[in-house]
Formats: sequence, C-alpha cells, structure tokens
Amino acid sequence: MFYEIDKNDHGLPYNPIKACVVPRPIGWITSISHDGLVNAAPYSFFNILSYAPPYVVFSAGGHAEDQKEKDSVANVRLTGEFVYNMATWNQREQMNNTGLIVDRKLDEMAETGLRPLPSKLVAPPRIEGAPVHLECKLHEIIDLPGHDAVSTHQVVFGVVVGVHIANDAITDEGIFDVARYKPLSRLGYKDYAWTDESVIFQMEKRTPEDTFGKPEPAEI
Repeated sequence: MFYEIDKNDHGLPYNPIKACVVPRPIGWITSISHDGLVNAAPYSFFNILSYAPPYVVFSAGGHAEDQKEKDSVANVRLTGEFVYNMATWNQREQMNNTGLIVDRKLDEMAETGLRPLPSKLVAPPRIEGAPVHLECKLHEIIDLPGHDAVSTHQVVFGVVVGVHIANDAITDEGIFDVARYKPLSRLGYKDYAWTDESVIFQMEKRTPEDTFGKPEPAEI
C-alpha cells in the first residue's frame, strides 16, 4: 500500500505512521513549574542524539489555538531543566497514569504513587524505582509546524549533565545490564514492548575486508 500524508488516504481504521517506526524509547520526563509543582509525563517521541556530550530530545504536541503547551514543555521553557527517567515493566501502570491530562495544580507523582528522589545538578526530582535517570539542561526548543493551522509540536533538546544508574544494574564486568529491569518501549496503537534477555543479541563490528574481501589490485 501507499498513501500520502497530506491526503491521509490510507483507508485503514487508524493512521499507521507511528507503528512504522518502532520500537521507540519512552522518555519519562519530570519537570518542575515556577511555583514548585512537579510534573511527570511519558513521551514516545524521545531519543538520545549524541555521545560526547550526550543530547536527548523529546517532542510534545500542542495547539497554537489556545496558546497552551504541554506542562513538560512549559516547565522546561521556564526553568531550563528536566530529568529523563527510564520507564520499566514494574512501573508500567504508573508511567501510563502520568500520561493523563489533568489539572496543572495536581501532584501527579503523589497521585500515581510515585516517590521523588532529589537530583544533584537540576531542580526537578527523579522517580524512585527507575534504574536510570539523566539530569538535563535545556539546549533549545523548536516549534514544528503542524498538519493544520492550529496544531504544533514542540521539540525539546537537552544536554545531559548528570547520569544515575542503579548499582544492581551494573554487572561484575562493569556493563549496564539493560535487560534486568525490562525497559519499556512504545509500538503503534496501544501496543508496548519490553526488553529482556530473550531478545538481545550481539553483532561484532566488521571491517570492509572481513565483509567483502580484499580488493583486487588495480591494473595499470
């Protein structure tokens, strides 16, 4: 099949585009408002972009019609800080519940049974139980034009300034055991996945000579 995005002529019950790029890491973002209210929200448009220094990005949809942004974006725009918390199988329900649209004055962490941990370099707290936290400083927010005149997306770029990893997630060989906590990822529709030992495999980096053989000497 083929369809044009502008025409949305896929003929399916639901637009399949988000199911075509999977799995997507979940950015479970904590931020804090100007009056100290903590917000926690999951974003499936999230990833790490670089290594030295590490930058991460998450994208949130909003509507220019009422000039409202998602709470996370508004908080980060104001304070310049946020924390990524790794969402795992054991906290899947709490993660899902923090995705609800609620009053900005509601303490989502308290309502969903999450406990905050103090960060070291930024004001927003970390989520207890998450095996990884990335403390981030805002680099830039870019507004992407939406599909119509009123919808927009804000793309938040942050530089990682501090990394927390649970001690029991580090192996005796000094490797982060990514499967121990079963990190979640987003698929399409209502579908999620987790990573465990059964789906992990390794591939060695090869040289062109290993793969294609040595080139024949050029004739002169």
